[in-house]
Amino acid sequence: MANHTEEEQLTSLKLLVVLSKAYKTIMDSVSKDIRTYDLSPSEFGILEVLFTKGRIPLQQIGEKILITSGTMTYNIDKLVKKGWIARIPSQEDRRVIFAELTAQGQEFFGQIFPQHADRIHELLGGLSQAQKEEAIEMLKLLGKGANGA
Repeated sequence: MANHTEEEQLTSLKLLVVLSKAYKTIMDSVSKDIRTYDLSPSEFGILEVLFTKGRIPLQQIGEKILITSGTMTYNIDKLVKKGWIARIPSQEDRRVIFAELTAQGQEFFGQIFPQHADRIHELLGGLSQAQKEEAIEMLKLLGKGANGA
């Protein structure tokens, strides 16, 4: 293991604290916004994946929004009851079930998503466009570095 100065270690710790606090503050506001649409963050994530990707196998949804299969099943059931998504058995493989937005779900999410995107843009308004692009690249590097550590 490489030797690091105390100053380097303290800077890394400070970065983690600042990153964690910023993430919590932003995600608390995002979750609050999502709840105004009478959705949980998991339900919103499922709808967003289906809105942007179209029909997709159920197991891939959980991987994309980082939720457990139990949480996903529970939320899929709720969204089916609301009439916003449908389960569709695969014609090629009986083990695979797809999820897809219904016309009602497409209309609902098509109405709320632009408002939600505007809210996120407001939340991240403390940075310029160039700073956001730089932050994206820096956070990708941070993630790749942590993945290899």
